[in-house]
Amino acid sequence: MDFELPEGSLTAVIGANGSGKSSLLKVIAGLQKPLAGKVSLAIPRKGSLSFLPQQQHLDRQFPISLQELVAAGFWGSKQSPEIRHQRIKAVLEDWCLTGLEQRPLMALSGGELQRALLARLSLAEAPLLLLDEPHAALDELGQSLLWKHLHNWHAEGRTLVVVCHDLAAVRQHIPQSLLIKSSGCILGHSTELIRQPQQVQVA
Repeated sequence: MDFELPEGSLTAVIGANGSGKSSLLKVIAGLQKPLAGKVSLAIPRKGSLSFLPQQQHLDRQFPISLQELVAAGFWGSKQSPEIRHQRIKAVLEDWCLTGLEQRPLMALSGGELQRALLARLSLAEAPLLLLDEPHAALDELGQSLLWKHLHNWHAEGRTLVVVCHDLAAVRQHIPQSLLIKSSGCILGHSTELIRQPQQVQVA
């Protein structure tokens, strides 16, 4: 597997189930070692990237509120408490989470939890964002918010790598895709790699 993603690019990672899409993000994030070869970043990993994992890896029994989960996005930030309060309020509004601030994780629906995780990511100012199935569990409103924010982050010049099974959405919203196959990978325009604009999902 040999590819290069330009700075400021928006790329989907697609492929069959078990092809290694999530593992690729973990390797880029430095959470997992590659079986062979290496990953080179033009930026230091610490403080320069934010990773959105699949929500099934989150312990929903952990005794924190939605607001505390979102506020974890400030990890390493030196912003004042006043600025943090303002930004948390803003991202909660952005992701339609106002009124759920004190709700424990176990009481959230799958869509509410996913929007909370995305709100946490919104607080990060990292130039590299890695998102593993960010559309999972989102309803129509949540998906609309997701794509709006992805395009905004891309417009800010950030580099985004997004694992996504919804090929129709990838074709519509993400300009280039990395297709992982058993024989290697192909990096190209999403409209060329995904030729039919139909509601097909890669399992």
